[in-house]
Amino acid sequence: MSVATYALPGLDGPVEIRVDRWGLAHIRAGTALDAFRAQGFNAARDRLWQLDLWRKRGLGLLAADFGPGYLAQDRAARLFLYRGDMAAEWAAYGPQDTRAIVAAFVSGINAYVALAEARPDLRPPEFALTGTRPALWQPEDVVRIRSHALIRNVLSEVARARVLARGRSPADGLATDDLRKRISPPHEPVVPDGLDAADWPDDLLDAFRLATAPVGFGPDRVAATRAEAWDWSRVDAHGTVTRGPRSAPKEPAEGSNNWVVGPARTATGRPILASDPHRVYLQPSLRYAVHLTAPGLDVIGAGEPALPGISIGHNGHAAFSLTIAPIDQEDLFVCETDPADPDRYRSGDGWEPIARVAERIPVRGGPDETVILGFTRHGPVLREERGRAFALRTVWTEPGAAAYLGSLAYLGATTPEAFGEALRHWSAPSVNQLYADAAGRIAWFMAGKAPVRPGHDGLLPVPGDGRYDWAGFHDPGALPRSVDPEAGWLATANEMNLPPDYPAEDRRVGFEWAEPWRARRIRAVLGGQDRHSLADSRALQGDVVSEPARRLADLVRALPAADDPDAAAARAVLAAFDGALHHGSAAAALIEVVWVRHLRPALLAALVPDAGTRRLLPPGDTQSLLERLETGLDPATRAGLISDALGAGLRTCRERMGADPAHWSWGRLHHALFAHPLTALAPGSGWDVGPLPVGGAAASVMHAEYRTDTFRLTHGASFRMVVDVGDWDRSVFINVPGQSGDPGSPHYADLAPVWGRQDYVPMLYGRAAVDAATETVITLTPSPA
Repeated sequence: MSVATYALPGLDGPVEIRVDRWGLAHIRAGTALDAFRAQGFNAARDRLWQLDLWRKRGLGLLAADFGPGYLAQDRAARLFLYRGDMAAEWAAYGPQDTRAIVAAFVSGINAYVALAEARPDLRPPEFALTGTRPALWQPEDVVRIRSHALIRNVLSEVARARVLARGRSPADGLATDDLRKRISPPHEPVVPDGLDAADWPDDLLDAFRLATAPVGFGPDRVAATRAEAWDWSRVDAHGTVTRGPRSAPKEPAEGSNNWVVGPARTATGRPILASDPHRVYLQPSLRYAVHLTAPGLDVIGAGEPALPGISIGHNGHAAFSLTIAPIDQEDLFVCETDPADPDRYRSGDGWEPIARVAERIPVRGGPDETVILGFTRHGPVLREERGRAFALRTVWTEPGAAAYLGSLAYLGATTPEAFGEALRHWSAPSVNQLYADAAGRIAWFMAGKAPVRPGHDGLLPVPGDGRYDWAGFHDPGALPRSVDPEAGWLATANEMNLPPDYPAEDRRVGFEWAEPWRARRIRAVLGGQDRHSLADSRALQGDVVSEPARRLADLVRALPAADDPDAAAARAVLAAFDGALHHGSAAAALIEVVWVRHLRPALLAALVPDAGTRRLLPPGDTQSLLERLETGLDPATRAGLISDALGAGLRTCRERMGADPAHWSWGRLHHALFAHPLTALAPGSGWDVGPLPVGGAAASVMHAEYRTDTFRLTHGASFRMVVDVGDWDRSVFINVPGQSGDPGSPHYADLAPVWGRQDYVPMLYGRAAVDAATETVITLTPSPA
């Protein structure tokens, strides 16, 4: 067992950090604030490069470290910083002293930064590679940064406006847009008076996409000169900042699954809660698991490394988890500017000033760059041109909207009622929260700021002259919930889960949800089990059944005999396919290649002949496209499309995997590679983890979204957790590729092979179990500031 001792300024007493064999730190402190202070220190110990990059990206300080190629991204990030009243901001997160908690957490990060300055051997190697140093934090940094959060739906509403502008009629445009994104519950979008997106600029959303893009480190961008700085202002189809062509943006594919099964339906006689949030795959991972113990505090689970506390886990009496609930939390306002004074925009019968803010961005190797930011009463101005200012109204500008920080309010909740009351302080992202406790109670709450839109429905941009302004937010109690349901279980998967009697048309909280496949599969499995076990939850999190793949295979089997021998050979491969996308399956590889590479593009081309409109639709709404394929085409056209795609798909598989289908497998194509962001600058570093063969796809419960050019995973469950509510040491988790972000740590990639085989490690909670599994003990002692 390794032992280390460090002095930590500000501690009220000594703190012990026990790191178990799987890299999970169990922090034991004499006060709650000391636990949060030690949490910051420990997060920096494991994730200092990631934390430092998170802060600099969010505050718009990348160019200071990495040069002019990051100026455009810095400017974009600053548009979305919280600029409101800080007293209101701190108060918005609940009754706890949020500022004191965040200040303690940040002081712990800063203590490790200072330690790493004094001891370069503790500094992660990324700093040496880039010639940078970690910076000190202010508590306000944590809450002012908004652009890391998940909110929606400006990308979709702009795409819809453009599709409508190209339609022969509004009805034609809406029918075409259904191929892009299905609206649910059924609703006809409100088209605002005077809306015409026909001449909107292609770079309209560049600032928004830059602000929310990850940080990349291609050699060309790092070497960009001052003259080339603003070339790096576009984002490609995969979210990479580029100076090449931009792509038509789409809503992110990030989602999640969770479910809770009450004691009457489990093999244990206790509730079981399962959670697997689906986010972008990163190295280091987005989530970070920790155990915090102090008087009045004993929580274990996962949060994000830059935030105190946890958002998914349990407190020794109650367990909780979350998925995204796609409440519509942003709108684009198109403001008419004054021809005589472009610093004013129309408001009713008069004009209001656009607030201009000058900010200086430090730039490595040269003088500061002064940029001008514009703000209307709606929010930041994304683009100005031809007498218009496009401004974004977003919950990010509201107090209390720092992502996930609202979880601090519920860490001590021990009843559904207390948990629901704590969620009144939750703003962003909008979520489905599930709850289960040792008394056997279970609950679901939808939570998040939901705008009141008296004049529109949020599905299209609107004029910014005052007619369509928001009128505050719905009371949190107006969002749906269910406590101790008769069915005995609850589940969510980002699907349209507003209850049938919910006044969706009146409240207009959102009309764009995830496709229904994961939710249907989860409900089918849970509904068929009356003695659900921990093993059942683990198996369901790894379930690779795809309803769209099965339905496609059914269509293939219904085809008449094909003249094309390649199409006939493809039909033979798919003859017994049951829709399960196992990583070792040849049929799974073929059906996915047929769909994403050949049939889906051909179907879009057949349904939407206009190429300009068609470029706005990919990847397309699978539910809508499947329905058109099954019932919206004449049999001959359908048979021709499918047969052609089968032959082409077979040839693609032969090119990629050889002539013999016996040697094909989905995992040979579909893989996880956890690429370090600096790999392009250090190609021999060995910092990438993978590739790992993976089954599933976006439509399976084991959500495994992938790039169609490389078949590399982009989004999915990097963190999974199954909680035995009441017998806590039987709970399990996985966090891929490892708990640490330091390439020199034994916990940098140790969980990747476990994740790759769909397995888990213990999430130990009891003192005796933790002590027995401890490999490293770190003691923190008080010291002067």
